[in-house]
Amino acid sequence: MSFVVIGLNHATAPLEVLEQVTVPADGLDKVLTDVSRREHISEAVVLSTCNRTEIYVVAERFHGAYQDVRDFLCAHSFLPPEQLSDHLYTMHDEQAIRHLFEVSAGINSAVIGEHEILGQVKRAWLAAQEHGCAATSLNSIFRAALEVGKRVRTDTGISRNIASVSQAAIVLGEDRCGLADKQALLVGAGEMGSGMARSLADRNLASLTVMSRSPETAQDIASQVDAIVAPFSALHDSLVECDIAFMSTAAPSAVVGRDELASVMARRNGRQLVIIDVAMPRDVDAAAATLAGVDLCDLDTVGAFVAAGLESRAAELDAARSIVEREVVRHLGDEGARAMAPLITQFRSNAEDIRMAEMARLAPRLGSMTDEQIAAVDEITRSVLGKVLHTPTVRLKESSATLRGDRLASAVRELFDLD
Repeated sequence: MSFVVIGLNHATAPLEVLEQVTVPADGLDKVLTDVSRREHISEAVVLSTCNRTEIYVVAERFHGAYQDVRDFLCAHSFLPPEQLSDHLYTMHDEQAIRHLFEVSAGINSAVIGEHEILGQVKRAWLAAQEHGCAATSLNSIFRAALEVGKRVRTDTGISRNIASVSQAAIVLGEDRCGLADKQALLVGAGEMGSGMARSLADRNLASLTVMSRSPETAQDIASQVDAIVAPFSALHDSLVECDIAFMSTAAPSAVVGRDELASVMARRNGRQLVIIDVAMPRDVDAAAATLAGVDLCDLDTVGAFVAAGLESRAAELDAARSIVEREVVRHLGDEGARAMAPLITQFRSNAEDIRMAEMARLAPRLGSMTDEQIAAVDEITRSVLGKVLHTPTVRLKESSATLRGDRLASAVRELFDLD
């Protein structure tokens, strides 16, 4: 059995590919069911965010599981295997554990140290549990990953300053056009939209308009930040009026096409429009970036903007990686010890059974001895057995998370005929 992650992210795939493999929240149930029923997979967690889609599995056979997941991703994204494979990464066991810990810690994000990913990892794991797709193996690894993510944020400064995609989007918008006294439009009222609304609340805007396909959600966010609510049907009119728009809907395809935005720009009388699009898939057709007066920024732009200021947190990143490395070693040790414990118990129990059987077999020959003398013999044999078993037991425990431990465990099973 192997722990395997297969996926792609902002560093390995362009946005147009990430968009196609993204798993929408309302499609997660079907995806989990599909993946977990594949022949070589016994447990599965699907993590799909604006920067990554990754499938974590417990694999009966590594190569078979890779084929299962790749086939699923191809069918889901309608991409041919030869195109998708160029962007996929695959890791197993220790390397896969390290990767998940780094993801949870925010080390592997487009916005280093982001807060949102920790919650996204937790929700992905809980969803897998609810659908019966995560059991003992994945539960142990994901529980440890969440603890690592929390510790990195507590013990280092990796999450200071810009620590979320939503916050980065606002800072980028401020860099592009300034926000004070500007009319801002927020389209999308999910987790990302809510985060951007909070960041916008103290930017001295002239006005903030919130819209969503769910009027109730838009109203809830607007009431928290003293914003105006507009119906989604008024999107084009609102784009005409605003100075900057922040887009983050969960729509399966673009909600603003190039021709539609061209019509909007024709009504703006030459005024520039800044659009920060952090939706996945993108809310605005990428071709709209060619329109005069349109400053269209997508997730790649946000990532590049954040990376430019990363040098100041290089030391914190090193500290975070050190924590991850220590926790990987500790987790492997804990898991190895748990896996080795039944073998050690059986090994020592079998030896004790042999000792007790010999004591019983020789009992008639000890008939002339007093109870105290028999007890002394029992104690002596128990002590000798303990000393003989001590070193093998220590060696098995010490090597439990290593290849040497696997070899020793195999040798003990074969030499002593254990299961």
